[in-house]
Amino acid sequence: MTETYEKIRDMHEQLTEMRYDYWISYNVFTFQWWLLLIVLIIPWIVWWKLVDKRKLNHILLFGTILMIFIIMLDDFGLEQHLWSYPYLLTSVPTRLLPVDQGIMIVAHMLVYQYFPRWKKFIIANAVMAVIFTFIFEPLSVWLGIYQLENWRHIYSLPIYFLKVVLIKWLVDEVILKKVLYERERRSNDPKL
Repeated sequence: MTETYEKIRDMHEQLTEMRYDYWISYNVFTFQWWLLLIVLIIPWIVWWKLVDKRKLNHILLFGTILMIFIIMLDDFGLEQHLWSYPYLLTSVPTRLLPVDQGIMIVAHMLVYQYFPRWKKFIIANAVMAVIFTFIFEPLSVWLGIYQLENWRHIYSLPIYFLKVVLIKWLVDEVILKKVLYERERRSNDPKL
């Protein structure tokens, strides 16, 4: 190992300890911590009651791909010092799990379920993008959960909108091709 790598590893270890100490001292059981816990759990309970179980695979595929994409975007933003999170549900990782894997994913999966046609899906997601950008983000800043560093709320608007359009297109293409493939296979093989 190089000396530089050793320094990076040591600093990372120190940062992890500092992050844990900060989390224990300033995060756990605060109002923001409880709010984050609720924002992670309650949407999933609501989602389970509302989700169309017949389309569960498609909806979960959409949600999982979206979740991975959101986590990647969040990690990029954190690494580039575009934003940060003074309050976290856990000390590790540093991303905002209740939003990345809670309320945002659930909201998008419900829109995906209830608005399967492109026109209504686009309208619903445009409305949701505006709500997330101009209501939830400023509210998160006001609550001290989200801190803008080199970012402005308006930058989030096209990202909120375009990411779900991209994922819907990807999932619909994969699902549509699978369905067509299965139909063709059944029609070519009378035993199926």
